[in-house]
Amino acid sequence: MNNKINFNLNDYDFLISKSLEIILGLAFLIFGIWIIKKFIISLEKLLKKKNIDPSLVSFLKSLLSISLQVALIISVLSMIGVEMTSFLAILGAAGLAVGLALKDTLQNFAAGVMILFFKPYRVGDWIEFEGISGSVKEIQIFNTILTTIENKRVIVPNGLLQSSTLTNFSAEDKRRIEWVFCIAYGDDYDLAKRLISEWIKKDSRILNDKKSDIVLSELADSSVNIRVRVWVKRKDFQPVKFEFNEKVYKEFPKKGLNIPYPQLDVNLNK
Repeated sequence: MNNKINFNLNDYDFLISKSLEIILGLAFLIFGIWIIKKFIISLEKLLKKKNIDPSLVSFLKSLLSISLQVALIISVLSMIGVEMTSFLAILGAAGLAVGLALKDTLQNFAAGVMILFFKPYRVGDWIEFEGISGSVKEIQIFNTILTTIENKRVIVPNGLLQSSTLTNFSAEDKRRIEWVFCIAYGDDYDLAKRLISEWIKKDSRILNDKKSDIVLSELADSSVNIRVRVWVKRKDFQPVKFEFNEKVYKEFPKKGLNIPYPQLDVNLNK
């Protein structure tokens, strides 16, 4: 018994037509992706030229890129003959299921929008969150990328940053430095205070429009504690802080001022 396959001209025309549609759809997809990339690059250059906040530039790039690619895929499916009414209904149902499964991701997206709107931090700011500190390198639609002082990259979900307490060290142009310097009981407190005051007056990085304090803050168990507060510009915070630590350590002993350390006396009774 011979099995015959019936293949008429209409079937041949249908295959040719569908093949052309698929080829054109793929070509349109490739061309569309290339156009989207070029558009995103041009948009980034334009926004930077207009001095738009770098945080917003990064966010818009991610959001537009994803949105345009989804629109492109839907257009390509329509070109190759996929019934879009049914497809969109299926897509809507799938979107609901995916939304429930990815509620944390959607929360991070909403948090990213809130961060860009209220600006608790910006690109370039130094922030600290749950013991992690670093410079904000990029604010994406779902995550914020930090670079630590050791040049490590830390990726933090936007939802955590938006709903928790964080410290922004770059929000203010001026910062106050506070030290507690210790001298031994019996040392000349007035001399220590005079030395610190002279160093403050000679350092041009310490701001004169803000009051500096030098006070005897505590008579501790083994030391007399001198609390010092000065104001500096944000960029001078660490250099001034470290240099004064070094000055006290080197200069106090030269002036007969002892830097005490905890000691324990043990008495043995026979």
